[in-house]
Amino acid sequence: MSREGDASVHVLGVRHHGPGSARSVRAALEKLQPDVVLIEGPPDADALIPLAAHAEMKPPVALLVYAIDRPAQAVFYPFAVFSPEWQALQYALERTLPVRFIDLPQTHQMAPEDEGTQEGREPEPKDEAEARTPRGDPLGALARTAGYEDGELWWDHLIEQRQEPEGVFEAVLEAMSALREGEGELSPREARREAHMRRGIRQAKKDGFQRIAVVCGAWHAPALVQQRPAREDDALLKGLPKTKVAATWIPWTYDRLGWRSGYGAGVESPGWYAHLWLTPQRPVTSWAARIAHLLREEGLDASSANVIETVRLAEALAALRGLSTVGLGELRDAALSVMCGGDATPLVLVHERLEVGTGLGSVPSEVPSVPLARDLTSLQKSLRLPPSSESKLQELDLRKDLDRDRSRLLHRLRLLDIPWGTPEADPRNTTGTFRETWRLKWEPELSVRIVEASLFGNTVESAATGRVVARASDATELGTLTALLEASLLAELSAAIDTVLRHVQALSTRSADVPKLLEAFPALAHAVRYGSVRETPTAPILAIADGLFERIIIGLPGACVSLDDEAAHQRRDQLRAMHAAVALLEGGERTEEWAEALGQLVHRDSVHGLVRGAALRLRVELGRVGDEELGTLARRALSAAVPPNEAAAWLEGLVSGSALLLLHRQELWAALDGWLSGLAREAFVEHLPLVRRAFAGFSTAERRAMGERVKQLATAQAAGSTAGATEDLDPERVAKVLPVLSTLLGVRIHEAV
Repeated sequence: MSREGDASVHVLGVRHHGPGSARSVRAALEKLQPDVVLIEGPPDADALIPLAAHAEMKPPVALLVYAIDRPAQAVFYPFAVFSPEWQALQYALERTLPVRFIDLPQTHQMAPEDEGTQEGREPEPKDEAEARTPRGDPLGALARTAGYEDGELWWDHLIEQRQEPEGVFEAVLEAMSALREGEGELSPREARREAHMRRGIRQAKKDGFQRIAVVCGAWHAPALVQQRPAREDDALLKGLPKTKVAATWIPWTYDRLGWRSGYGAGVESPGWYAHLWLTPQRPVTSWAARIAHLLREEGLDASSANVIETVRLAEALAALRGLSTVGLGELRDAALSVMCGGDATPLVLVHERLEVGTGLGSVPSEVPSVPLARDLTSLQKSLRLPPSSESKLQELDLRKDLDRDRSRLLHRLRLLDIPWGTPEADPRNTTGTFRETWRLKWEPELSVRIVEASLFGNTVESAATGRVVARASDATELGTLTALLEASLLAELSAAIDTVLRHVQALSTRSADVPKLLEAFPALAHAVRYGSVRETPTAPILAIADGLFERIIIGLPGACVSLDDEAAHQRRDQLRAMHAAVALLEGGERTEEWAEALGQLVHRDSVHGLVRGAALRLRVELGRVGDEELGTLARRALSAAVPPNEAAAWLEGLVSGSALLLLHRQELWAALDGWLSGLAREAFVEHLPLVRRAFAGFSTAERRAMGERVKQLATAQAAGSTAGATEDLDPERVAKVLPVLSTLLGVRIHEAV
């Protein structure tokens, strides 16, 4: 505590998310009865503080502050119900006390000249609670001094599970003061932040407040207790650059409070901390009961007796470890032994569902937001698709109006780079069906994406249209445009479809790059099919596709010669995709032209072996190659005159795909057997990996069937040799044996003969 005149300043150093710290803050505020509360937080959001008392505000929530002209540059200030800052806010608002944020405003921190932007890059959205921690691990240092290996465990037992707050802040202040003595100079950013917080305290004194309570991170407490001359702080804060920022409240999730999320806020098990806050009485017993309930929901045995034994074992472990209270570690070990029978697998579920938690907070509708966010919220309500932090599957039947509207919304959001939903399978692989499967999970950072997307429009439809039109105008590749066209059809953006089609038409007429045309054509074919499924007119798309098809047919032979191995694999994949697209359009004349073009590749020696083999394979799939022709081509491609590496490439191109199509082609297997048998030992060893690679894509069952085919081939050859031998037998001597065989076998062999 510090004094200046008649004003008293009480600095409460806390951990940003901790139930013990939150409980101590409430108790300290009740005792101090301050007339103003100052909190380490963004002054840019002071106008939003009253909304924290709204009945519809349900933590976890976060303050989002972003640069208006660069929405991707944003920071989050998360709050859980057990956050000390949240409890300080609630205390002040319940009593209508003045409450202010006093950290360095983000209008200065986000200015381009500030750290993180000097090299011309925009920093990623971050959790400001992480940014508010010092370098190093001060908790770890204190824990080691106290005989603990884990700073998290030490703080948990000393502070967060503490029921009696008396003396906590004095002890924390003393410890942090000692730690800061060996830290050296602060970074310029940290120095400015602490200078601004001291300025906030001085301003409160100037405003006539007598009892000032300051809630800040424990690391900053010593710097705020020891006031520096105002002129020094003013010098640090003079002339700071500015940028325009905006702030709002957004829902947050417990997993985003955990270290594992990548937005670490200094708390490993937020679900456990929420339990300690909400269940201060008998937390150990109630936690064990929650574990049992969760396991029963998953079909696992967990009786009341198991709960009792888990609690007893946890208490015994705490005593053996010299701990005054049972912690999460003891409960976890006890549950592993008693409820899980030593199997750690169920504990993964316990960690995700209980220790971390899956809750998603909510904010009132009065919270300021961009029009796009309000439109999305309205659509979520009307379509009965509430956002959730849990990962859930959503099955959609496009024949139903509601499901079709849901699909349209999810596809439009994907065009806006707001991946609330992710298709479980590529929609192009389900062409012609009326079903889609999505995995939905709402992530807090999607709120930043919404702000970014609002630059393109005020509704989801107009923003998605605007985004597609902008990307189409900037596109220089035909493949980019056709992908945009397909996505626009899925999203049912009629205005965007017309614009993209114009760009596709203009670019396709100028393009003579056959590989690029090969990449673009499948997307157009899928667009035609999906357009028909979604009742979208496809005649203009089909006309463009036909134009591309003719240029591909003309230029395909030239595009497949003089290829290296890497280019050959790329061309092979393009031929496969093109083949599937031609089949998708179901055009008889188009199929004939495609088969003829493939035939030109099969018989052209200047074409890479892999491409020739793949072209032959596709003709086989079309039913254009008989057994005799296949055998002839195989013997030629696998002859001794062909270099082994080229022969292996041809084989890889031919066999890759469905095994069933080639399994009963006797001539092919005979040619392959002859080729392998004729290789010299050194060549066989060298090219065996290439042959194995050709067959590596088949399933175990398919490879087994191929093995049986090879065995049959060997048996047939042996049978042929035996048949040749039987021609030298003496018929008279054979006739003498037949009666004996007839008696032994019980059949009338001589009659059959």
